[in-house]
Amino acid sequence: MIAFEFNNPTKLIFGRGKLTALKTEIPKYGNKVLFLYGGGSIKRSGLYDNVIALLNEIGVEVTEQGGVEPNPRLSTVHKGVDLCKTKGIELILAVGGGSVIDCAKAIAVGAKYDGDMWDFLERKASPQDALPLGTVLTMAATGSEMNGGSVITNEETQEKMGWGSPYAYPAFSILDPVHTFSLPKDQTVYGVVDIMSHVLEHYFHPEDHTPVQDGFCETILRTVIDTAPKLINDLENYELRATIMYCGTMALNGVINMGMSGDWGTHNIEHAVSAVYDIPHGGGLAILFPHWMKHNQHVDVDRFKRLATHVFDIDPSGKSDEQICAEGIEALRTFWNSIGAPNRLADYDIDDSKIDIMAEKAVRFGPFGNFSKLEKADVIKIYNMSL
Repeated sequence: MIAFEFNNPTKLIFGRGKLTALKTEIPKYGNKVLFLYGGGSIKRSGLYDNVIALLNEIGVEVTEQGGVEPNPRLSTVHKGVDLCKTKGIELILAVGGGSVIDCAKAIAVGAKYDGDMWDFLERKASPQDALPLGTVLTMAATGSEMNGGSVITNEETQEKMGWGSPYAYPAFSILDPVHTFSLPKDQTVYGVVDIMSHVLEHYFHPEDHTPVQDGFCETILRTVIDTAPKLINDLENYELRATIMYCGTMALNGVINMGMSGDWGTHNIEHAVSAVYDIPHGGGLAILFPHWMKHNQHVDVDRFKRLATHVFDIDPSGKSDEQICAEGIEALRTFWNSIGAPNRLADYDIDDSKIDIMAEKAVRFGPFGNFSKLEKADVIKIYNMSL
């Protein structure tokens, strides 16, 4: 375990009927609110009307910005920054999934910066301030509701990159599992894959003596594996939605990875794919992660064996280390297939024509990955394995 500091300033408000907390939380930060959301799902579900009614009840001045994309675009961030600056916005309220919240974080820091927010992703500058941000979560997946990270796509340059800042943590996040009832099966599956991938990114780390953290990771993985198949056949089950929602938040709020540095190579590889092809992030991860695992099995055989035996209940009797590892990786692939996740890039009509372009984007800032350092040649190999 390495030395660490931990601080998570987000106030988490979890449970049925908690949307009314907007009436007490928003006035703490101001009277001019940017209401940010995605497509029409929150209008179809009635959540939009409920939020507007609560905002009207407390008399705030509301500026709306809808249409945030599933892979939020820099142009949408620019639009939000301009609104914040011209309207004197005091609080951003993001109602949606991780994409809406990620976009809101970028707007929040961009509104307090004289240059282009993209400077932060290109590592030319670091945020020094941000507008306060509140969220109402509608999709369990990214964990963005309780962390300082965000991913933004520059559609002009076909780049998709992650960034993070202590200033980007939401001030408060409201998580009512009922708000995820309307999420269709495919989006629910993508969320499950994203949650598990976050945990796996933590799990593959180079540190020694992390039994508690490893146990946290394994518990979340086993819980999701047990819950997800039930949920996709019962999409309006409150308890199942609540369990997955809580797993999603815990997977990436900093608690389970104190004292260890996860890998995060697969996310970097996937970002390059969805930057070029604009595919669902969870779908890309489902395709790529098992192939990253196969490529890196040799790095720490004991870690892959532990995953196989502790999470997927692989019986090690009479088997070589390589067999145990391989069965664990195949068990992950089989599980994701069983709930309807894609398993080949061909599922999104992606061939090998842009592999070099994607690999170049993935290594833009040099070799990456904390568990296993990847060069461009490694990335190309993983892409080819995934075709």
